[in-house]
Amino acid sequence: MSTWTSKAAALLATLALTACQVEGGFGTSRSVPVLDGALNVGVPAGYCVDRGASREGNGAAVVIMGRCSSEATVPPAVVTVSVGRAGSAGVTAAGGAAMAAWFTSPEGRKALSRDGRASDVRVHQAISSGDALLLHVTDRKVGTYWRAITGKKGRLITLSATGTPRVPLDPAAGRRVIDQLLAALSRANAG
Repeated sequence: MSTWTSKAAALLATLALTACQVEGGFGTSRSVPVLDGALNVGVPAGYCVDRGASREGNGAAVVIMGRCSSEATVPPAVVTVSVGRAGSAGVTAAGGAAMAAWFTSPEGRKALSRDGRASDVRVHQAISSGDALLLHVTDRKVGTYWRAITGKKGRLITLSATGTPRVPLDPAAGRRVIDQLLAALSRANAG
């Protein structure tokens, strides 16, 4: 498991303790520049960036979001956007079918696993949507969630929407969050 995936998992655990809603330290802009403006992370309506939990370093970034308030009409979710180093999007050139085959293999499931064990992960669906691969996954450590893998400006980007043990995220709601997140990412990097 990569260092960034491990750090993202630790940040997700921290956010799980806050029941996925924000009180302070969250930004409400619709996009956030990362890596000295190399890319903008789009923020779906109703979600806000936790600037204290988000991180940048070694040419990569992890942006963590949650609901802006308990009164928000969006589902409570821990939303994570991981941005890889320059040139990392090259792995998407193989296309959706090849990436889906890899992520459903033992090696791919191990890479998805929060504990690094392929046996802990089940991929329910692996589908292409535009320029992204969407994965509907169950991880023994985090439950069922949606993840998307895409590339923007030469960087590999993974997006996820999860619930918490106390507040699970319905799979249909998780898919809508991922779709909104992909649309916000495209808008933030248009042009």
